[in-house]
Amino acid sequence: MKMLPFLHSFPPRTFFFFIFCFILLPLLLLLLFLVAPSSSSQGEKIDRVTMSLYYESLCPYCADFIVNHLVRLFQTGLISIVNLRMIPWGNAWLSPDATIVCQHGDDECFLNTIQACAITIYPKEVQHFRFVRCLEQLTLENRHKEWVNCFQMTGLGTLPVNCYTSGNGKAIEQNYAKETAQLNPPHRFVPWVVVNNQALQEDYQSFVSYICRAYKGHSKPDACRSLSTRIYDSNKNNNSFQHVCYADGAKNLTYHTSHKIKE
Repeated sequence: MKMLPFLHSFPPRTFFFFIFCFILLPLLLLLLFLVAPSSSSQGEKIDRVTMSLYYESLCPYCADFIVNHLVRLFQTGLISIVNLRMIPWGNAWLSPDATIVCQHGDDECFLNTIQACAITIYPKEVQHFRFVRCLEQLTLENRHKEWVNCFQMTGLGTLPVNCYTSGNGKAIEQNYAKETAQLNPPHRFVPWVVVNNQALQEDYQSFVSYICRAYKGHSKPDACRSLSTRIYDSNKNNNSFQHVCYADGAKNLTYHTSHKIKE
C-alpha cells in the first residue's frame, strides 16, 4: 500500500505516534465500547437479591402465596433486582428404600417433580414462574389434575414430562431434598421464604420489604421507594398464625400415601 505523500515528511517516531493516536487508538476505544459490558449492568447483576421459596405443590397456602403474592415480583418490576429460586420439595422426605413420601400424597410428589423439571429445563424466571403459577392456580381451584393444560396455556413445551419419565426429575428432587434439609434454621412449615440467607419465617408475606432493604444497588425500583422497610421480629410469638403447611405433622402420614418415582 502506498503511503500518503504528506506522511513522508514525518520522522519515523512521529509517524508511528501519528498512526497510533489518530487511527489505532480510536479503533481500540470503539472496540472496547462495543464489546465490554457497562459497569452499571455488571453492578446490577452483582447487587441482585436472592430470594428462595421452599414450597410443595398441593399445599393451599403455598398456592395462594405464589398466585396472589409472589406474582408481585413480576407485576411491579421487582424481578429486575431479584434472583428468584423456587424449590418444590417442601415437607416431603425420603424413606429408607429411596421412596419419596409427600405430605399430600401421590399427586403432590408428581407435581413437585414436574415443576422441578420445568424450573431446570426453562431456567428463565419469567418462563418457569408462568408454568408454576398456572399449576398452583389449578390447585386453588381444586383442578390440579388438569395440570397438563398448563403447557399450552403458558406456551412451553412438554419436555418436563420427558424429564419425569426418564428419572432425571427424581435426581433433581433429591438435590432439592438435600438443600431443604440443610436450611439453617430448619424450615418448620411451607411456604418458607429466605432472602439473602435470612429466613423470613412467619413474616414471609412481607418479602417485598426484605428485598428492598437488602438491595444495595443505586437505582431502586419504584416499588421500593415508597415502601416501609419495617422488619418483623421473628422472635415474637404469633400463636394465631396458621396459614402454612407444617412440617411436624407431615411424617405422620402412613406409608400407603407415598409415591415412588421410577428410576
